[in-house]
Amino acid sequence: MMSTPVLVPCIVAGGSGTRLWPVSRETMPKPFIRLADGQSLLQKTFARLAPLCALQDTVVSVVNHELRYRVVDDCQGVNGLGRKIELILEPFGRNTAAAVLLCALSVQARWGDEAIVLVSPADHVVGDVPAFHEAAAQACGLAARGYIAAFGLKPDRAETGYGYIETGDVLHGSGRQVLRFVEKPALPDAQAFLASGRFLWNSGMFCMQARVALEEAARHAPALLDQVSAAWRRSPHHQEPSYGCVELDAGAFAEVADISFDKAVMEHSSQLVVVPCALQWKDVGSWQSLSELTPPDDAGNRVCGEAVLRDVRDCYVDGADRLIAMIGVHDLAVVDTPDALLIVDKARSEEVKAVAGQLKQAGHPAYLCHRTVNRPWGRYTVLVEADGYKIKRIVVKPGASLSLQSHFHRSEHWVVVSGTAQISDGVESSLLRTNESTFIRIGDRHRLSNPGRIDLVIIEVQNGQYLGEDDIVRYDDDYGRLPPRDPAEPA
Repeated sequence: MMSTPVLVPCIVAGGSGTRLWPVSRETMPKPFIRLADGQSLLQKTFARLAPLCALQDTVVSVVNHELRYRVVDDCQGVNGLGRKIELILEPFGRNTAAAVLLCALSVQARWGDEAIVLVSPADHVVGDVPAFHEAAAQACGLAARGYIAAFGLKPDRAETGYGYIETGDVLHGSGRQVLRFVEKPALPDAQAFLASGRFLWNSGMFCMQARVALEEAARHAPALLDQVSAAWRRSPHHQEPSYGCVELDAGAFAEVADISFDKAVMEHSSQLVVVPCALQWKDVGSWQSLSELTPPDDAGNRVCGEAVLRDVRDCYVDGADRLIAMIGVHDLAVVDTPDALLIVDKARSEEVKAVAGQLKQAGHPAYLCHRTVNRPWGRYTVLVEADGYKIKRIVVKPGASLSLQSHFHRSEHWVVVSGTAQISDGVESSLLRTNESTFIRIGDRHRLSNPGRIDLVIIEVQNGQYLGEDDIVRYDDDYGRLPPRDPAEPA
């Protein structure tokens, strides 16, 4: 009798989501976008995957190293099962082949060759979670037989933006033979695929034993496997209180080929099978697709936030911070954020990627981050910025501390709005309570901490000739953000 294999969900949280600018930014990519119910795409993915296995440490996540704390915060926000996350931190993106093989190496090291890796991107929405769990059980059964089991979605329209899988004979009850992959077909081909009933959308989700993933990579992409394995071996592994972590060596990872797992392995493998399923699935890749998650009114308008609409139809309106009024327009997406406004014909929403690229090339801050920036200790919001001064609202989580630091070019005034602040120069400390303030001179060492049980909120006024976020010298830090020490410098 075949024993029940260990199933380890693995989340791939890469991708910049430039087609969802201005909500998606480089420091807050698509998996962290909040939907109308307040949950991020990553949180929905985690909540969908975590119950699939009884192991305490079940979720492996591949993410850019700059986003580790955001991943931990998001997952802890929906982690009712107490899962400990294993993070694999990429210094830069290298497509899905590297991510999947890293997951396989991680799962093999922790749970052995026969453990099953279930890979899911972090930017999908699945409306029918029970149907997904049923499909995952079918795919897991096929993976236990040595197959790479893909999740194939039954198409409901002739979609040209998705990849397709042509299916053949039924295999082992729930699976079907894979005849070929077709990437983003032209509309006449997509219409023919839909009519034939033989084609499924390629969801990008699949599962297989760790051993099978590595053996198939060795067979079809040996150089790639060597590159990924070298990066894995050269990277430090360590444990934090709430998560495990592998920080990939940047030099070794730079040698890894930039290719998808589909292209590198799946399209060449004879071990491939597909599980047809209907999951109410959506790949959230543009404002057109994201808008479809919000129910329409009688005029076809979909609104997130507060809006006054007069003679408006088939528009998407997203603006949480202020009222939006529209008159006499149709088929538009209007997305308002504190520092950027997007107005686009919904039929051309794919072109938002070009705008994001233009901003990146120009070095515009609206490409990089929002006015509210998350940090491992909390977050800050830039309220006003002008020549010579900047005003921020800073929120520090209970028990958290900023680094012990100083600045070359700016002084800072702090006023406590709520909570209790502990101010330290590294030797002595004092407490500030609501409506009390302090002044930090240029060059003074200082550290802000929250010793209380509620959020600490302060207003910070910076004055100086240069107010960039890189004007900071760290002497001590709880989050490993100190610069590397010069080996010639005394310890």
